[in-house]
Amino acid sequence: MISTYLSHCNLSISETAVAGQLSELDAYLETHHLDAIWSYQIPELGEGGSCSLFGHLQEAPFLLAEYVSKTNDTEQQLSRLQTIAQYVKSATGVDWFGIYQAREADGIRQLLKLAYYGAPSRPLFPITDAFAATSNNIQTFLSEQARVINNIPDYVAKGGEYYTCDPKVQSEVCLPLLDPQGKCLGIIDAEAFEQECFDEYKLAVLVAACIRAIENLPG
Repeated sequence: MISTYLSHCNLSISETAVAGQLSELDAYLETHHLDAIWSYQIPELGEGGSCSLFGHLQEAPFLLAEYVSKTNDTEQQLSRLQTIAQYVKSATGVDWFGIYQAREADGIRQLLKLAYYGAPSRPLFPITDAFAATSNNIQTFLSEQARVINNIPDYVAKGGEYYTCDPKVQSEVCLPLLDPQGKCLGIIDAEAFEQECFDEYKLAVLVAACIRAIENLPG
């Protein structure tokens, strides 16, 4: 499973490191339980769906139950995803982390944020070629490849397109969520306020999170 995932998304890290983190995550899930988050604050969005003024929030919260039916099963799945997010926080100390699933939303296919920790952020990313031009999330979903950017200012200076919501973010990793058949069903996104944040250890934690998250996506 680990070897297949790493090969599919073109990520060169130790299988042994990932296996170790998977064991750590499983132990954490046995002893921790966080409530599902069914509503959360989101930022005002500007033209083209970009974040406008960072820190300025929409008055009404985003209601996840309008996109995912609230049942005992989905309550348990979202709770487990939120617990996975908390594990990533405790294991890596990164400043933001989110788990997204591809779903039909508002008439189009989008990445929907199911669980996260950190500052408020947009809840939906349209899965379109146009949006992929600036969104690591969508590029990762469409390509099914890992994207590791350990120095965002340098990446942008060299011509890389980048969707900026929180200007403090200096490093970012997006990884695909792959089912056992290799189909991409969503992504995870991790961000840090420091450059060169994502070493092999933190990447191993994130891959472990992907492997368990895919098992808990709502139907």
